[in-house]
Amino acid sequence: MFAPRPFDVAKEMVRVTRSGGRIVMGNWIPGDPTLIAQVLKTSAAYTPPPPEGFISPVTWGVEDRVRERFGAAGVPTEMIVCERATYVFRSPSPPRELFITFKQFYGPTMNAFEAASRDGRADQLAAELSQLFEKYNLAGADRTEIPATFLKVTVTKP
Repeated sequence: MFAPRPFDVAKEMVRVTRSGGRIVMGNWIPGDPTLIAQVLKTSAAYTPPPPEGFISPVTWGVEDRVRERFGAAGVPTEMIVCERATYVFRSPSPPRELFITFKQFYGPTMNAFEAASRDGRADQLAAELSQLFEKYNLAGADRTEIPATFLKVTVTKP
C-alpha cells in the first residue's frame, strides 16, 4: 500500500495552491492533555505497532514538523503561522453518546476496537475510553461539552 510521505504532501498542497492562496489545517496535537490526544494515546495501546517507516499523521500537529515540511516545499517561515486553538464537542446528549460516535466512526478508535476484539480486550478499551469522555466533559451528566486543543496552521503561498 502506498502512503504519501509528509514532505510530498506539503509539496503537493503548495503546488496546487495559487500564489497568495492559503492552506489552512487543523491538526490534533500529540501528547496534548485534552480529549483527542488522550483518545489517540489510549487507542494506540490496543493496536499493533505500525509498520517500519510509518510516519504518524499526528506529526502534523507538531509545529516544528509543519514548518520543516512547508519550508522544504519552498514556503518562507514568515508565511507559516501556527497557533493553538480549541474545538468544543457540544451535544445535548450525554458524553457516552459522543463516545459511541467515536467508536463507530473515528478511524483510530475503530481500529483499536477491531484489534481489542481479536484479543478479548474490547470491554477494557470501551471502559477506558468511556471514562475519558466522562472525565473531560464540562457539562452535566446529561449533556456534552468537551474541549479539545488542536494546532491551527495557516500557510500562505508566496
